[in-house]
Amino acid sequence: MIPNIKPPIVALHLMLGFWLCAAGSGARGATLEIRITPKYSGEPIQLNSLRYRNADRETFSISRVSYVLSGFALQRCDGSWLEVTNRVAWLDAEQGRHTLRLENLPSDSYRSVRFHFGPDKSDNHADVARFPADHPLNPNLNGLHWSWQGGYIFLALEGRWRTNATLDGWSYHLARDPNRTRINLATPLDLTSDARLELDFDLATLLNAPRSLTFGKAGSSTHSREGDPIAAALVANLPGAFHVQRVSAMAAEVVAAALLKPLYLPERFTPYPFQMSATFPIPPLPKDNPLTKERVALGKKLFHETGISRNGTISCATCHDGKHAFAESRQYSIGVAEQVGTRNAMPLFNLAWKASFFWDGRAPTLRAQALLPIQDHTEMDESLTNVCAKLATAYAAHFEVAFGSSEITPQKIGLAIENYLLTLTSFDSKFDRALQGQAQLTAAEQRGFELFMTEYDPRREQYGADCFHCHGGPLFHSQTFANNGLDAEFKDLGRAKVTGKASDRGKFATPSLRNIALTAPYMHDGRFATLETVVEHYSSGVLRSPTLDPNLAKHPDGGVPLSAVDQQALVAFLKTLTDEKFLFTRAPTSTP
Repeated sequence: MIPNIKPPIVALHLMLGFWLCAAGSGARGATLEIRITPKYSGEPIQLNSLRYRNADRETFSISRVSYVLSGFALQRCDGSWLEVTNRVAWLDAEQGRHTLRLENLPSDSYRSVRFHFGPDKSDNHADVARFPADHPLNPNLNGLHWSWQGGYIFLALEGRWRTNATLDGWSYHLARDPNRTRINLATPLDLTSDARLELDFDLATLLNAPRSLTFGKAGSSTHSREGDPIAAALVANLPGAFHVQRVSAMAAEVVAAALLKPLYLPERFTPYPFQMSATFPIPPLPKDNPLTKERVALGKKLFHETGISRNGTISCATCHDGKHAFAESRQYSIGVAEQVGTRNAMPLFNLAWKASFFWDGRAPTLRAQALLPIQDHTEMDESLTNVCAKLATAYAAHFEVAFGSSEITPQKIGLAIENYLLTLTSFDSKFDRALQGQAQLTAAEQRGFELFMTEYDPRREQYGADCFHCHGGPLFHSQTFANNGLDAEFKDLGRAKVTGKASDRGKFATPSLRNIALTAPYMHDGRFATLETVVEHYSSGVLRSPTLDPNLAKHPDGGVPLSAVDQQALVAFLKTLTDEKFLFTRAPTSTP
């Protein structure tokens, strides 16, 4: 049965002063900067490049190297250890996160450094909702938490490997307390001044010695269950995979801490209480755009304002209908001159947890996302200059209240709409109430949840639907862009249009499955009309291509084979994720 968690709602009351930092005191100690470079046989790895070979001469690529380190300590020259408490690091090759810092260390000479793969037992089983938005253990940041299964993935390695004429996927996830692994490196460290320690993390050693891991023989997937030989091999190989490259002095740095302050905050305002589930991770709310009731109200009016389009016929709400969880109920959006778009409009809720916006991630912030459709010739087809002029008469007083000035600018329009969109949270579904013991899932819904959260790994007699890799956690989404096997060739290049990388062809944002029953049609191009056809796609319709996500590519051709009964159970579970408040959403009065 699903676990009974805790009360569902918390409110973050955003008050003045949240951007202030407490000043430190006392003498500053030394800083040790540690930079870890993933390599293969001595050369920095190239992600998504089918160039590597293992002990069985299998050709493979590496698309993900993501890991959590903790338990840092330095050995003094007398043999005693200095434990660096409360320091956890998350490093990720794709994100370019290779460096961590240990600060305020006692000035001394040391002879060894050690750390562990994975958090300690206490952090591994902690309430993840307590970690601040920028904390390495915040699941929304690192994407390495197993949600209701509990605990973190210590090390995630993923990629593709060639079998005869096809490309399959491989996915090694090292986790669970007994597999927490210590790395101990002897190296002289003079910390009478700041120093930099550069380490190599050799994946060739990790996959080959002393225990060889080959995909055809050992298997292409592990979730570190008890007795799993792949997990045991990773634990055995990890200590030998690290090498000291060099130790050097850190150049003196002058860091100007640019504290973000609220933009255009009026003298009088009313803080808006941001509501979310107590099981959700803390989101990175924008520090320069605090939620206020006045700004949220203005943003809501602008969201429903047709005057921001060229001919006054459509608003943001035209394509993002509140009764459909702010998604588009047709396959493609229609612009001011009946132009037909090429993508389905995404739902707009729980956006506070997203790191980028649109299917291809081209907008880095909500305020930027809000302004782009206004200027798009196939959507609203209007200039921002004209929009500001058209709003001047009717909205001047509202901008005065929200921003302390009646001047209307594109930046303020973006800030107001961002403020409103951040308040569209969703956390009260039948599934959430079942977690609290206030509702009970049917047998079919419970079976669907079990399928959703169980991997498909016949070698270890696991026959789930393996959904949680991309849609796990209480938000039921991830920050990743993925090719989910819709096409073998791509008319829409997706993420590659933004990055220019061939490895991003056919990849699109991974949306939330909350309210999925309200947001049909599905996929970036709205090709599937029902949940049943979506589930059938993942069971038999997945098409292989060079960029297919490794967590799909590791499965048989077509996808995870599910019986008709199990497919129905999975759909039944997905329908429990509906937040009924969206069925009764109403637009504000159109005239301010």
